[in-house]
Amino acid sequence: MILPRDAQSIIDTLKKAGFEAYAVGGSVRDTIMGKPTKGWDYTTNATPEEILALFPDSFYDNQFGTVGVKIYESPSARPIPGIKKIDSGNLTVSDIYEITTYRSEKGYADRRHPDTVRWGVTIEEDLARRDFTINAIAWDGKRLIDPYGGQKDITATIIRAVGDPKERFAEDALRMMRAVRLAAELGFSIDESTLAGIQANAHLLVNISMERVRDELLRILAAQFASDAILVLKATGLLTIILPEFDEAFATPQKSPKRHHIYDVGTHSVMAMKYCPSADPVVKLATLLHDIGKPKTFHKDETGLITFYNHEVAGTRMVRKIVERLRLSKKQSDLVLTLVRWHQFSVDERQTDAAIRRFIRRVGKENLDAMLALRIGDRLGGGAQETSWRLELYKKRLVEVQKQPFTVHDLLVNGHDVMAELGVKPGPIIGTLLDQLFAEVEAGTLVNEREALLTRMRELKSTIN
Repeated sequence: MILPRDAQSIIDTLKKAGFEAYAVGGSVRDTIMGKPTKGWDYTTNATPEEILALFPDSFYDNQFGTVGVKIYESPSARPIPGIKKIDSGNLTVSDIYEITTYRSEKGYADRRHPDTVRWGVTIEEDLARRDFTINAIAWDGKRLIDPYGGQKDITATIIRAVGDPKERFAEDALRMMRAVRLAAELGFSIDESTLAGIQANAHLLVNISMERVRDELLRILAAQFASDAILVLKATGLLTIILPEFDEAFATPQKSPKRHHIYDVGTHSVMAMKYCPSADPVVKLATLLHDIGKPKTFHKDETGLITFYNHEVAGTRMVRKIVERLRLSKKQSDLVLTLVRWHQFSVDERQTDAAIRRFIRRVGKENLDAMLALRIGDRLGGGAQETSWRLELYKKRLVEVQKQPFTVHDLLVNGHDVMAELGVKPGPIIGTLLDQLFAEVEAGTLVNEREALLTRMRELKSTIN
């Protein structure tokens, strides 16, 4: 392995000062796998104070011995940290490399952070506290330290805890979600004993802040194998902690006469998320939750026909509580709620342009691609084809309708034209006239051309007066 210049310079600077230093963690793992990486992490026997002295433009603000070193980007040059004093005034920070003093940890009362941290003496001592074998590999450019067989597990595509899995997860409960996320990102499977450790400790996830759980969940949903990961979360009991509303979905059938569905609600939702073509994890989340209201609205008649009338309304109420619990941002929450509420939109070719415009206003122009991505996932996740002639026609009409005036602001006249043309002062009559003009343009009885609008404006003035 050859480290990037900036990454190697950190190690070289520490070694020249007489210290040991190694790159460690995910970046080493990615480099072994031949994957691009960033955000290098290092471990050393130098203390935080000694590290700060070697890297003038670094900072130290936590109790765990980690110093952040700024890596700069410049059109003319990229200065090497530690080699010379950096004039950072005109440079852009491209990355932060973290250097942590060897340490051992003891006690995890909050199931997340160590109660005490002791500076370590050897690299092996430091690697013993790491989460997974594939992250417990150290490299200094010449020497590779791999006491737990991380390279072997990379070759075997396995996620395995360092030491006793139950102890690792009892120390930091978020590691359980991290194991599932790494498997989803890398396409690895989880070692049986590690999986059993997650199952035994799943209940400890309640000790982790919802913000950290949310962040890991979104990273899982953004991963290549997100659908497999959701099923692993369910099998281990973690999904019950994160999305307890989802348990009932797997026990709710959908297959019935006159219906195309081949899965229960939960499995269908996971498959819909799998096939959703959006790369946005928030859209993936909305797709996963789009039918969450079905268990509450389940009905089966005497013929065996299963229906879920108004499940999107019931689902929206449930999802509002979910996004609040997950601490999603307002923008993220609004998107999820909008997609769940209106995902049952009709693509009937007999719909009027006005009906399609109403749909666009409800969803928002900016959310149309996300809604169509959910619909594609919904179709494929239910056993239907990706699209239909009706859906393709609907997509075309969505584009065409948006070429027409969509709001009063799209008219080729405005309030100033009303005042100038009709000699009126600012007041309610201006808004009334513009609203009437827009209603006629939207109905197709008036063209959005300036002269036509002005002529009609004059006609309308007498009726409004």
